[in-house]
Amino acid sequence: MATPTLRSLARSKKPKFGTFIVEFSTPGIGHLVKASGCEFVLYDMEHSGFGFETAKQAVRYFEAAGVAMIARVPSKDYDQIARIADMGAEGIMLPMVNNATEARQILDCLKYIPDGKRGVALGVAHDNYTRTGVVADRLKAANKRTSLFCQIETAEGVENADAMAALDGVDCLWVGHFDLSCSLGIPGEFGHKKFTSAIDKVVKATRRHGKALGRLVPNVETGIEYNKWGFDFICYSGDAWLLQSALSSGIDQLRKVCVAQK
Repeated sequence: MATPTLRSLARSKKPKFGTFIVEFSTPGIGHLVKASGCEFVLYDMEHSGFGFETAKQAVRYFEAAGVAMIARVPSKDYDQIARIADMGAEGIMLPMVNNATEARQILDCLKYIPDGKRGVALGVAHDNYTRTGVVADRLKAANKRTSLFCQIETAEGVENADAMAALDGVDCLWVGHFDLSCSLGIPGEFGHKKFTSAIDKVVKATRRHGKALGRLVPNVETGIEYNKWGFDFICYSGDAWLLQSALSSGIDQLRKVCVAQK
């Protein structure tokens, strides 16, 4: 069975489940998360230290496993966006997108004419090194393949969420909950009225324009709660934290029993 494209996933309101890759970019990681039931991964280049050489390999790891990959690059600079797209990343996420003007500039970096202004690179990784075909058709296919995920992480982004969701080419709004709470002046207070009101605005924007909505969740309970709220991309925890949690649980149980036996 062919792997669903990120764009097709984004256009379906059914829940999509994935995880955050921030530490382990190993050859087996794609198959590990696939075997665990993930449909997508959020591959972080903002906080992880992963560089472009590592990311280029990771694109193929996830592609081989049939897992859709969203690559989060650190900045809105042209070279960051176009380069990761040339490497074959299907989904591109940008942090702290504040308004429709910024979103439009990002689309210009990501999309080929007539949808954007990205410099043309054909016969490379993103089109599987294809050397034939009508150029206009190949550019159109590349535009159709790439998906844009805009992170809402500031109070300004919340206020402009509707205008961003209205843009053709923006496939998903993604709430960055820690940064958003800090921007609202309530760090980590996710139950605060300011925070929940902000989330309501973003939810309404995506519903009004038929766009997907996602966030990272630390546990199952939060994922269920946010899915009820209207979030359909549910990114469950991350590689480093899941390993820590499972390892510490096992070690704690072993220590408790083995020490008691002495």
